Amino acid sequence: MPVDKLPSRSEYFSDWYNQLVISAELADYAPVRGCMVVRPYGWSLWENIQSALDRRFKATGHVNAAFPLLIPMSFLEKEKAHVEGFSPELAVVTLGGGEKLEEPLIVRPTSETIVGYMYAKWIKSYRDLPLLINQWGNVVRWELRTRLFLRTLEFYWQEGHTAHATEEEARQETLQMLDVYTDFAVNDAAVPVVPGRKSDSERFMGAVDSYTIEAMMGDTRALQSGTSHFLGQNFARAFDIQFLDPNNQLQLAWTTSWGFSTRFIGAIIMTHGDDQGLILPPKLAPIQVVIVPIYRDDHEASEVLPVVEKVRAELQDFRVKVDDRTEVTPGFKFNDWELRGVPLRIEIGPKDVAKGTVAAARRDIPGREGKAFLSQEGLAGQVRDLLDRIQLSLFEKALAFRKQNTYEPQDYAEFQEVVKNGWAFSWWCENPECEIKIKEDTKATTRCIPFDQPGGSGPCIFCGQPATEKVYFARAY
Repeated sequence: MPVDKLPSRSEYFSDWYNQLVISAELADYAPVRGCMVVRPYGWSLWENIQSALDRRFKATGHVNAAFPLLIPMSFLEKEKAHVEGFSPELAVVTLGGGEKLEEPLIVRPTSETIVGYMYAKWIKSYRDLPLLINQWGNVVRWELRTRLFLRTLEFYWQEGHTAHATEEEARQETLQMLDVYTDFAVNDAAVPVVPGRKSDSERFMGAVDSYTIEAMMGDTRALQSGTSHFLGQNFARAFDIQFLDPNNQLQLAWTTSWGFSTRFIGAIIMTHGDDQGLILPPKLAPIQVVIVPIYRDDHEASEVLPVVEKVRAELQDFRVKVDDRTEVTPGFKFNDWELRGVPLRIEIGPKDVAKGTVAAARRDIPGREGKAFLSQEGLAGQVRDLLDRIQLSLFEKALAFRKQNTYEPQDYAEFQEVVKNGWAFSWWCENPECEIKIKEDTKATTRCIPFDQPGGSGPCIFCGQPATEKVYFARAY
């Protein structure tokens, strides 16, 4: 059941988000601190995300597999930077079957190590490469501060792991998968993202280079929405992933990994939602169209319901639901489906039956401005056009919001003010000491060094030393 009223999004963004996730029945708190139960509506949204990504993965030659949840502790210790980075977040199993284990087992925080072990068994020749595998699953990271979808102890994701014969091929793979994430975010989720490279301090533990797509949320904070890592030969060296090249010479493989998780559901919520609740992009919404019959008595019902069924059949190619509940009013239904973010609501009453029309209400445009009367003839085409317009409108609105809240401060004093409620796009000398001091002063971090650079050079926003790249700085989730 919907809540009476959500907290104001503009005034209490965090409370608005937390209450909306619960009220819209996307997820709930689990009995273990920091864990979540993803409810059917939220899982349906995740399934649509999975489908959209999985289709793209397979189109680029990747196949799915599954690797174990438990990983020997010794595996993580083989890659020094990897284990040092993850050690504070590890969940360790020391007992099994009532007895102490000879070697502790890690509940996987990520799978590079177990994948590396298996790839060393499977890869013997250059003919075995490239090896392009993805897995859908869950991981555990012992987070201290948690929030549903955005940061939980256990979360769901996909993680791709590939091995290649050459550095060039592995680097191309790394950037190709970042492009896949960008394409999905923009075209399916209507979330504008900035693709770019992570700074050395923000790099994935064990990677040579890490790349990211960064999105601005409705409170102007940044959210890392997907990452792709060029691992070089670090994991190949640790796990002896070697192959014989065409000249019968033994070579180390070059590997990559890339991941995208349920935290992106949080991105969709915080990018598009409003005071009434969710606004879901039509391409991913569990329900794209909800039909609400309106009648007062059995006589009107006998006129309206056959037309409702006819319209439902006409729209069978969409994810459509008829709200035939009789215990609640039409107004209650309208509010309920607005809370759940259904892109398009169709109302059918006696007057609509008589006129051969339906009333259509767009979720992205509140009130009368978002309402139109459509002919029942050729309705599917009209609905498709409306959903396309909603999809585009959501993206354009989010992009405009990001542009309005992104600044190019002229000095550090202005920078400090800007990042309180926005992003700063500034020159940075890539000195980690400047990065640390900026974070201490402002809580803002380097989100990414975008591929799209203005060229030339300028003074570092903090120290004034020459810099050749501009970076996005922002407070982040």
